[in-house]
Amino acid sequence: MGDLPILSLVTFLPLFGAVFILFVRGEPAVVARNARWGALWTSLITFVASLFIWFNFDASSAEFQFVDEAAWIPAFNMTYRMGVDGISLFFVLLTTLLTPICVLASWDTIVDRVKEYMIAFLAMETMMVGMFCALDLVVFYIFFEGVLFPMFLVIGVWGGPRRVYAAFKFFLFTLAGSVLMLLAILAMYFESGVTSIPALMEYRFPVSMQMWLWLAFFASFAVKMPMWPVHTWLPDAHVEAPTAGSVILAGVLLKFGGYGFLRFALPMFPDASIHFAPLIFTLSIIAIVYTSLVALAQIDMKKLIAYSSVAHMGFVTVGTYTFTLQGIEGAIFQMLSHGVVSAALFLIVGVVYDRTHSRDIETYGGLVHRMPAYALVFMVFMLASVGLPGTGGFVGELLVLVGAFQVSSWIAAFTATGVVLGAAYMLYLYRRVIFGKLTKDHLKAILDLSPREIAVFAPLVIAVVWMGIYPVPFLDVMHASVENLVARVDEARAMAEAATAIAGR
Repeated sequence: MGDLPILSLVTFLPLFGAVFILFVRGEPAVVARNARWGALWTSLITFVASLFIWFNFDASSAEFQFVDEAAWIPAFNMTYRMGVDGISLFFVLLTTLLTPICVLASWDTIVDRVKEYMIAFLAMETMMVGMFCALDLVVFYIFFEGVLFPMFLVIGVWGGPRRVYAAFKFFLFTLAGSVLMLLAILAMYFESGVTSIPALMEYRFPVSMQMWLWLAFFASFAVKMPMWPVHTWLPDAHVEAPTAGSVILAGVLLKFGGYGFLRFALPMFPDASIHFAPLIFTLSIIAIVYTSLVALAQIDMKKLIAYSSVAHMGFVTVGTYTFTLQGIEGAIFQMLSHGVVSAALFLIVGVVYDRTHSRDIETYGGLVHRMPAYALVFMVFMLASVGLPGTGGFVGELLVLVGAFQVSSWIAAFTATGVVLGAAYMLYLYRRVIFGKLTKDHLKAILDLSPREIAVFAPLVIAVVWMGIYPVPFLDVMHASVENLVARVDEARAMAEAATAIAGR
């Protein structure tokens, strides 16, 4: 891409769009229309620009690429530095793909304060992309925390009846964990003298210090994923958030935790990561089994999908802490697949909610008779969530289970229960909503997918099928970076074993 600062362009272009919308004036209807179109064109241009990063990415290199750098606070050795590797690239693309879809999904459903709503989403896109691109700890933390404010407003202003409670719960849970991470960042700075992420990945922190640093970062990432038992904010946030808010929450924000483990915990604190791996496996398996059973008991469609997200994130943490090539690649692939599938499932719920203003499963039944296109699209994403071969969900789950089996057959077996339970609650949901006789009067005139809704679902269907049938373009890009990450952990393990052997003589 030459000298073009493509990452900074992709990061801040949505913010420029938000500023443009801020100065839109005129009659309320004109302002709303211009805000919608401004947000849509800005997010589409951002997505196209992000594709150039993928097209020009060198998949054979594990180094950070497209690095943008500028002096920021030289007195404290802090620099504005952006870059992507094979681990972060697809999270940037996932963010830029879902944002225009969120704008389209909100086109007719958001009628109050449209201008402010679109500004919030574009500001949130800047924060999310910046978080995945940041190569300085302080810059990362600013973007990481910056996401909280627009999402807090999206839930609290445009959400459901209990939106204020849900917004504050989301904000306080995530902020509490992040404060501990900030203290860890300060400790790392005083120990190493730098905040550069590539430099800190090479720095060897004392093992005793690694333990405390890992726990501090874990507190933040566990809440963001969220892991059991700090997952309780998620169902409330999803239920009360508007549809597009749930899409971004499930599609991108839940990936912050998994990305954090891969970017910080494993390369910077490898000894602590190895030490705490049994804890991660235990919490992940509890999450997979427990939240799947809770999902089976739900009567609210959004809550069911929210609990399923916690279970799927359990696969991610299991794969990450296998420290194997297949496990980590499976974890990344699972996050990408879940980002698309969960976003689509929340959009699926939003379609019928817009028509009936109810999310209760009992409200529906027999929709296939009136909404065949809807039933088909729902089936694709339901089967992808279950992990049917030929969908992206299968590839991620398979690789995670292969990695888990290399560590322990018991871990693999317990993790695999999530596949069975996932099939149970998703098939239960689909059967109750789609099949059966159309007996309810309020459903007899319900309309099938509109052209706008088809435009929303089409790219997501293509992505899910592409990832399932031909995952090579995705796996090839991440392979070199994951291989490098596994080598770092293996080196730390070998050094620890050598030190133990010497001490035992």
